[in-house]
Order: sequence, then structure tokens, then C-alpha cells
Amino acid sequence: MTITEKILAGHIVKSGGKKKKVSPGELINAKIDFVLANDITAPIAISEFKKIGARDVFDRKRVTFVPDHFAPQKDIKAAEQCRMLKDFSRDYRLAYYYEVGRMGVEHALLPEEGLVLPGDVIIGADSHTCTYGALGAFATGVGSTDVASAMATGELWFKVPESMKFIYHGRKLQKWVGGKDLILHTIGDIGVDGALYRAMEFEGEAISALPMHARLTMCNMAIEAGGKSGIIVPDGVTEKYVKGRAKRGYKFYMSDPKAVYAEIREYDARKIPLTVACPSLPSNTKPAAELSSISIDQVVVGSCTNGRLEDLREAAKIIKGRKVNPNVRMLVIPATQRIYREAMKEGLLDLFVAAEAVVSTPTCGPCLGGHMGILARGERALATTNRNFVGRMGHPESEVYLSGPAVAAASAVLGRIGVPEELGL
Repeated sequence: MTITEKILAGHIVKSGGKKKKVSPGELINAKIDFVLANDITAPIAISEFKKIGARDVFDRKRVTFVPDHFAPQKDIKAAEQCRMLKDFSRDYRLAYYYEVGRMGVEHALLPEEGLVLPGDVIIGADSHTCTYGALGAFATGVGSTDVASAMATGELWFKVPESMKFIYHGRKLQKWVGGKDLILHTIGDIGVDGALYRAMEFEGEAISALPMHARLTMCNMAIEAGGKSGIIVPDGVTEKYVKGRAKRGYKFYMSDPKAVYAEIREYDARKIPLTVACPSLPSNTKPAAELSSISIDQVVVGSCTNGRLEDLREAAKIIKGRKVNPNVRMLVIPATQRIYREAMKEGLLDLFVAAEAVVSTPTCGPCLGGHMGILARGERALATTNRNFVGRMGHPESEVYLSGPAVAAASAVLGRIGVPEELGL
């Protein structure tokens, strides 16, 4: 079996003990290790939870709500929704609730806190829940009604997905190239429906050499290729990341050498350049160096895709001693409070402010067109976020380009899409 099939087989709810094997297309009922929702989706889940007459959550240590999309609360409606999360968490004594000042962007916060772990089956009322596959977990986004049911029962049904393997050869990547470029290149190759309802399993020398933050970025965007999940077989990098932060036990699963895959794709990672997704699909990719004629109005460095400390460090290396182009506004959004404090201690935030960028408290903010960076008609943004659909960051006649932090920072200085080499880096 593949790692995905093994995890699901190990979680199947079946009288008389665990089932030893599952196959793609099979319908199963699985035990859930962790359930999450945010300030947009949790209010619906809470309403459905109460409708079905549930008296309590299945485990108060395995359900959490994170107000991050419209938080800090941007208006009265957002405030009311965030209040629902807070009240429910208090009333049902949830062990982990993250108010503004303690919270972060959910898909950066929960791995950091050791709440989502290798071998888990994790569901979240947010499509980028697939991020946690980087830890060797089966993690997928579901609807709020499914979340309500799982909150009450600790179980949920799934159709076992086919698995699709992506092998990246070569350990040494081109300068500044990272996980964002690998996944954008992959989505550009297979399209936004190229992995529809499949588990995207990433492996190869390049993946083994990737640090955890880059693995999280890759799995985060599996949904942008239509994937049910993204996953990386856990290894020493995984163990180093989860050891000391895990709040409960975990298990490493591996794919069998003779596991069957619906499709296998192979890439020479050494040839993948700094890559940008052009409007208005993540699959509309081009090498960043070919887009030097594209002027921009806004740059965003942050989100659950690229708001981690390593991402900020990369952007800061490029920004240091330079100024943001006067025709550009640059927003830097650390993904969690811990990342914010570490960036402050390292002097990164001061570098950004000195360059005349704006530094925000953790929030999804502009990524989903929520607040703090909405685009006007005709404006163009380059962002380290994960989606660039029409109207994603504001006016339907605005445009969003996607990149990694190195291209984003260089472009903020240049006033157009560019690469660090143009700044002598």
C-alpha cells in the first residue's frame, strides 16, 4: 500500500479490530485524530453541531478553532463570527483556542504547536488543511457539516483516494529556488485538475534535502492541483521537527516498494527555475525571469504558504539596505506570534520597516481578499500566497501573481516582477 492507504487502513472503524488493507475507491469510516476550523467556517460547523443535538465534542484536546481569516476583526460581522468561536471553545472547554495575540494562520500555527502529527488523519474546514501532509499525515479539507459530524463522533467517511507519485531528482536546487517553485512548476505541468481527488506523494533526492518549511509549502498547494491531499513520507527532518513539540504520540508510515500508483511523474529539480504563476490560475506558470515587463502595485510576503520564519529571512536578505519601490506597497505578515517574535529578535522586522514595508500581526488578511491589502480596479499584486483566481485579493479587475519570497522581495524593490540576480544577489 501507499503511505496514504496505510494511514487510512490504520484508522478504519471496523468491528472486530482494524482492517489491514484498503484500496482506492473504497468507502471507509475512519477515526479522526484532529479537527479544525476557522472564523469563516467554524460558525457554520457550530450551527450544524447544535442542529444534530450533539451534547459534547468527542475529545476536547482534538478539536480547535483558529480565528485568522478576518482577524483581528475587521468589521462587526467578523467580530460576531470570531465571538462564536470563542464562546463555543469556552462552553465546551476546548483545550486549545487561539485568540488574537496568541493565534496565527492556522496551517502554520498547528504544526508549530505540535497538535497535528505524523500518522494522523486530520480534517479541517479549510481547503489548505492538506499542508499537514508534510509531516507524514493524511490531511484534507472538508465541508463545515462534515466537521460538525466529526466534532461530535470523532469519525468521518472517506473514499480512499488514488495516489499519484512525484519524484524530484537532484539535491542541489538553483539559487533562491525552493518548495514554492517546485510546487508551482508541478501544478503548471499537470494543471489545476491534474491530481483530482488523488493523494499527491512527493519524494526524491530534492524532497529529502528540503527543510520542513519548504515541505509544508509544497503540501499546502496540493489542493491547487485538485489533490485530495499532499504527503511526504516522514524521515529525519520530520523527526527533528516534531520531537519536543508533539503534544501526543505519533507514528511514521512508509509506502511499500511495490505500492501501486495511478500515475508517476518525474522531474529534474536542478532545472526548475524561480517560477511565477500568472493570472488567473496557479497552473499558468512561467519562469520569473521572463516576466520583467510586468509592473506591480503590491507585494505580499506571508500566508499559510510562505509566512514562516525561513521565508521572512529569505525576503529580508534581499530587502536589507534597500527600499521598496515608491510605486509599490509591500506587506509582510508573519504567520504566527512565535514567528513574529523570532523575526523581531533577529532584526528582520526592523529591516522591513527600514525598507518602508508594512509589518502586520498574524492574519490571512489579503490572501483571501479579507482585509489589510485589498486591491483596487486595475491593480496588480505579486504574493507568496497560494491562489490567484479572479477577484481573489480584491476587485475582479485586479490581478494576482504568485511566487516565492525571494522573487517577491526582489520585485518589491524593482517595482516589477524580477529576480534577485538583478540586484546583484
